[in-house]
Amino acid sequence: MNIIYIWQMSSFIETSLLLATTFYQAIACRIEDRNPPPGQLIDVGGHRLHLYTLGKSSPTLPTVVLEHSLGGIEGYLLVQEIAKLTQVCIYDRAGYGWSDYSPHPRTSEQIVKELNSLLTQAEIAPPYILVGNSFGSYNVRLYAHYFPEKVVGIVLTDGLHETGMLKMSIYLQGLKLFFISGFIMSILGSIFGIIRLLKVMGTFELIKPELRKYSSEYLKPIKRSFCRPQHWITMIRELFNLDTSSRQILSNSQSGTIPIVSIKAHTFFHPSMWTTFLPIAAANDLREQMHRQILNLSTDCTQLQAHQSGHFVWIDQPEIILSAVQMIIEKLKRQ
Repeated sequence: MNIIYIWQMSSFIETSLLLATTFYQAIACRIEDRNPPPGQLIDVGGHRLHLYTLGKSSPTLPTVVLEHSLGGIEGYLLVQEIAKLTQVCIYDRAGYGWSDYSPHPRTSEQIVKELNSLLTQAEIAPPYILVGNSFGSYNVRLYAHYFPEKVVGIVLTDGLHETGMLKMSIYLQGLKLFFISGFIMSILGSIFGIIRLLKVMGTFELIKPELRKYSSEYLKPIKRSFCRPQHWITMIRELFNLDTSSRQILSNSQSGTIPIVSIKAHTFFHPSMWTTFLPIAAANDLREQMHRQILNLSTDCTQLQAHQSGHFVWIDQPEIILSAVQMIIEKLKRQ
């Protein structure tokens, strides 16, 4: 009888805690939604995308357009600094941040169409320097292929290459499934308020200590998105469509003279207790192969080494991205 009573009390406590965190999540989202986004929401065909523009436009300087990684909206950490160089646009892909969920497939081709519609309707005049992080490298390359007259330079931060991605080893395919399972759990965690509770406890900074160098204002839009179920749903959709995006890039792979600065991180993940059982060696072998292939994307491709950085260059060594943007601006001035 005592065992049954203890089990019932335990179940009651767990249910009560879950109801409390779920209620907390609903209230917190309601409060957050009362505050307007920092930028504007623009309809791109049945759903709205959030666009934030900073810095002064100039007839002699290109506008920098930031494209995030898969599941990331990390560009908010750098937008203030890039704005000191020239006008910069940061947007949340559909399903992230303040942007609406999109019913369309989350492939690079669809993302590029939406981005071009966004920039056109917002009257952000080209030319553009496109900055693509990780999966975002696919999107900026495809954009440059479809709209070459609008793009004068590309920065890739630990970018992907389609040939390597379509031939991933069984170990890395397993890693992909591992990530998907984690994203599914995170959907539930965000619905029940667990991720928001972890945010309050400082878990983000515990997992990625480099985040501590940023102010709460810089981190607010990123954490806001990660606490929402649609963020994780969109990550799964993009990851499921990753091979499709790779094939889209493969069939439209450009090879020209456009200036490209490719930033190569030192490793995919820094070794830690969180990465003990991940196939880091296999991931790094694939990265080495992809970075060699990236150098052949243009006759004007420069590689910069981020020696202290993992895959998340935006967080580990953001100053290198600034240097890459500055390199392209200076090159354009000399033309």
